[in-house]
Amino acid sequence: MTFSICVREPYEDDDGDQQYRFGVAITTRLPAVGVPCPHVNEHGAVATQSLTNERLGSKGIEYLADGLGIEDALQGLLNADDGSASRQLHGVSRDGEFTFSGDECNGWYGHTSGDNYTVAGNLLSGEAVVERTADKYEDLAFGDEPLAKRLIDALGAGQAAGGDKREDLTIQSAAVNVVDTGEDERAYYDNLRVDASEDPIVDLRETYRLAKQGYEDALERYEESEDEDGADDEE
Repeated sequence: MTFSICVREPYEDDDGDQQYRFGVAITTRLPAVGVPCPHVNEHGAVATQSLTNERLGSKGIEYLADGLGIEDALQGLLNADDGSASRQLHGVSRDGEFTFSGDECNGWYGHTSGDNYTVAGNLLSGEAVVERTADKYEDLAFGDEPLAKRLIDALGAGQAAGGDKREDLTIQSAAVNVVDTGEDERAYYDNLRVDASEDPIVDLRETYRLAKQGYEDALERYEESEDEDGADDEE
């Protein structure tokens, strides 16, 4: 099983300029899903899964950065892939969404999309996994919490609906990756992975909490140090 969500959140910054948050979150009953499957940059987010071809994701977001529309970019890659019938590929760009599930994916498999997001999964307990993931994101879309946390919560809703049906595979993984074009520096907690766990979404949520706390504590410490140094200079 793998299921994932890709999201685009456009917004205006304080100067009135158009900005975007792109994010992808994914989980599976295999180790290290964060290595080949989720891909994100300042132009979009893509997840490649089922019989995974990592190049579909890495080249996909590269093509988005080159200015291709997401349908042209991802469908073009699938057209050149002899194994496309076994692939799942989906994602968002600045101006669109794309979803694909090949006919040879293992059931239950399927996908859905809405305003600013796509969700897909295979080897799931049922359609409810994808539906609940999408519904949870819709409830949280453009919310006060950081996008990374909201994506983890969306995965949690899908897992609660049944998740992966391969219960004999106990070593699982999860990942979240977010890029925000309006931020000068990327927060460390926007790119997190749990590579081997029996409960990866719970562990990813706790990793996020600790990483965010640690990041904010470090910023506070160094800001205080800079303020003290400035006061010493004035003296």
